[in-house]
Amino acid sequence: MPLIFVPTPLGNLRDVTLRALDVLREAALIVAEDTRVARKLLRALELDGREIWSYREQNAASVTAAILDRARTSLVAVTCDAGMPGVSDPGSALIAAARAGGVPVEVLPGPSAATAVALLSGFPLHRFTFEGFPPRTAAARRERFSDALRQRATTLWYESPHRLRATLTDLAQVAPDAQVFVVREYTKLHEQHLWGTPQQVIGELPDPLRGEVAFAIAPYAWTQVTERPPEEAGDAIDALLATGRRVSEVAKLLAARGFGDRRQLYAHAAARKARREASINHS
Repeated sequence: MPLIFVPTPLGNLRDVTLRALDVLREAALIVAEDTRVARKLLRALELDGREIWSYREQNAASVTAAILDRARTSLVAVTCDAGMPGVSDPGSALIAAARAGGVPVEVLPGPSAATAVALLSGFPLHRFTFEGFPPRTAAARRERFSDALRQRATTLWYESPHRLRATLTDLAQVAPDAQVFVVREYTKLHEQHLWGTPQQVIGELPDPLRGEVAFAIAPYAWTQVTERPPEEAGDAIDALLATGRRVSEVAKLLAARGFGDRRQLYAHAAARKARREASINHS
């Protein structure tokens, strides 16, 4: 029997597909990210009373084998809290384990906030990338945005509502004139769309900010990014090297601060460190 991944509605229950209803109805076992959310959904779809197991990042190692054993003899449906299981949610590792164990896998088409924000943005989609959630720390976010903007493609992101302002603030430090589209509460009663530069979008966000959030950044010419003059980068490298930091740390920190490409900064810092050490040895 197959292991079937079943997308669930992002908000509006009418977005559930007929095939998803069939699978959820026929499944001997339903695997869910949060069993409470799954029971609420199944109740709303008049499919309550089903056997449900929890599968999430914290318990995946201990339950994967048992899930696959059930899938060898009966139909097992895999869901997540909303949207496509395995996209920024647990699931992809389970598919890999199923493939390795010879268990057939099917994935039903269905709702995904990533593709929705891509289309709603109006940004070019001949090439786009899904970046998932930005890092939790400011320096790491700025570095990630710097790397993503170099792709010169539309990039798609998820974010939690309580971090969105900080995330857009970090984007503004890297690329203040970037064009951003934010969709909040997609398919729900209070759905909201916001366009503009990071600071313009921040100014339009409600307070308090609640609900699911996805956003897109339009393709960005990296030559637009405000980078520091070479001599300023050199001074910053020397200052950090003087504190005893490794070359890799110096490159990472300065890339996050907008001094340029991390790999180029690494080469620049390595060369300056070598000259510095040679000067000390000859003195």
